[in-house]
Amino acid sequence: MRIISGTHKSRRFEVPKSFKARPTTDFAKENIFNVVGNLIDLDDTVALDLFAGTGSISFELVSRGCRKVVCVEKDSAHYAFIKKVKAELKADNLTTLKTDAFRFIESAGQTFDFIFADPPYILKDLPRIPELVLSQGLLNPEGVFVMEHPKEYDFSKLPYFSQRRVYGAVNFSIFIREKKE
Repeated sequence: MRIISGTHKSRRFEVPKSFKARPTTDFAKENIFNVVGNLIDLDDTVALDLFAGTGSISFELVSRGCRKVVCVEKDSAHYAFIKKVKAELKADNLTTLKTDAFRFIESAGQTFDFIFADPPYILKDLPRIPELVLSQGLLNPEGVFVMEHPKEYDFSKLPYFSQRRVYGAVNFSIFIREKKE
């Protein structure tokens, strides 16, 4: 796993081979962050990484200057790995939560400027995630939500849908919340 840009650019971390997580490829991560960088200034934002897996997206967000990053992962081994890398990076602006992402969405009690969700592709409730994130009011006005998903899913009919990006086998649906009127 490699951090693409920012203060920790080019730092590499060895992910245990026993992990079940499917980290976002460097190619896809670099491309989606180029798109996101044109939609929102990540400096000083508050970000959420749902289904964090290896923490790759969380560490990228920390490296790119987010004021606060909340990382949600329920698997004990993945959570421990994220905590270890967090300590190595001295990432005090990263809050790690060992909990179920659906439970977090329903009870978050806070809002975010940027949300990234990369659920396991085999997750039965994967299609519900965008609707839940958007209906629970987690996204601030002008906030950006990126959902990584398999090609079979089409979220283009949902509110705030902006665009779909495809990088190899990786698909991203991007949602942008409008300004308050």
